[in-house]
Amino acid sequence: MKSLRIIIPAGLLGAITACSTTVAPSLPPTLEDTCNAAQYGHLIGQDATALEKVLLMGQVRVIRPGDAVTQDFRPDRINFGIDTDNRISDISCG
Repeated sequence: MKSLRIIIPAGLLGAITACSTTVAPSLPPTLEDTCNAAQYGHLIGQDATALEKVLLMGQVRVIRPGDAVTQDFRPDRINFGIDTDNRISDISCG
């Protein structure tokens, strides 16, 4: 009995292989500091009451655990994330 030889084009083989492997998700691009959040970086880790001592001009949003927040993106708005220990955990624009 003759052996059957199957020829698969290289492009098709690559496509089949790509479908069978797990691809790691790509990270989102680094965003520009459109709201000057970097100047408040020293507040990360401090108690949320530290925000009362800082003059914040413009739009500000304080987000605590369990808070409902809108999904609208405002590049000039500063978001202060507060963790369960009432500490500032992150600062971002949006």
